[in-house]
Amino acid sequence: MAVAWRLLDTGLRRAADNIALNRTLLESRAAGESPNTLRFLRFTPCALLGYHQSAAQELDLEYCRDHGIEVQRRITGGGAIYFDPGQLGWELYFGRRDLGVADMESVSRRLCELAAGALRRLGLDARFRPRNDIEVGGRKISGTGGVSEGEALLFQGTLLLDCDVEKMLRVLRISAQKLSDKAVASARERIVTVRELIGQLPPLSEVQQALAEAFAQGLDIALAPDELSATEQARFVAALEEIAQPGWIDLVAKPPADRSLRHATQKFPGGLISVSVDFDAVVGRIKQVWFSGDFFVTPRRAVLDLEAALRNVALEHLEDTVAQFFAAREVDCLQLDPASFARIVRQALAPAALAAS
Repeated sequence: MAVAWRLLDTGLRRAADNIALNRTLLESRAAGESPNTLRFLRFTPCALLGYHQSAAQELDLEYCRDHGIEVQRRITGGGAIYFDPGQLGWELYFGRRDLGVADMESVSRRLCELAAGALRRLGLDARFRPRNDIEVGGRKISGTGGVSEGEALLFQGTLLLDCDVEKMLRVLRISAQKLSDKAVASARERIVTVRELIGQLPPLSEVQQALAEAFAQGLDIALAPDELSATEQARFVAALEEIAQPGWIDLVAKPPADRSLRHATQKFPGGLISVSVDFDAVVGRIKQVWFSGDFFVTPRRAVLDLEAALRNVALEHLEDTVAQFFAAREVDCLQLDPASFARIVRQALAPAALAAS
């Protein structure tokens, strides 16, 4: 017999409300006050920091102020992300033993595969990409993450229904003016939206129904629409009182990073590689890398996975990270030496490396 779960749709809200609801529902589930829940949510325009991040280092705060973009801090870790009504959030709150798997890697795989199945119901060839992404044709359409509180887990995902890539890059301190047209195009190539894939936005209710049915069937649960309980509402008011304050947003406060976008292009025996690197010279850390060019690598997603492996890597660990990446998986680069990817990044950052030494 299917186990009863609650279906909660909290609609379009400001970021402070949504983060306060995250805390409310997770703490209530951990306290045994709330049932297992599938929640759908959407955000008014906002920039969300990971729990351990500093707003001054990760966001273009002046741009956010000028464009009415709310800044908030999540209760989960990970990197800063931009949200607006073009993204649909889905969240599951449950006990550690309720899915039959306890470790986050197994939870992530199971729930991402179910979410990918929901997108296939909508006609999208979506697949789970470890550790925690869902992709279509090698392009990211949904990112996910999780956090625990006692015996309770929150696992959340974001579906890109539509996305303004240039605004996203500006919010995340990668100025669109500093990005070449090719680099912006390259960033677009790495993500994809439902609108782009099917030419229009399906009704929101249709997307939510596909996700709800996929989770219900895959987890053998029965979803019943409901609202917040009186106890949860009281917790929400208390959580919002803290989360809507500057003290929560500035919980981690560090000086603005000295970040700049650097580029390099080089012809290697195995092909032409171009790279754009978002680099923080104060701490000597690579924030993000984008590779493009005329070279052959299979599987295609290996380049995307390498970019992910190089996020937030200290410059001194660049070569080791690249070497370990290729040693841990089967990648066919034809005549291209895998170490070339580290060399082109090092070339782009040569002036920065010199300044930081």
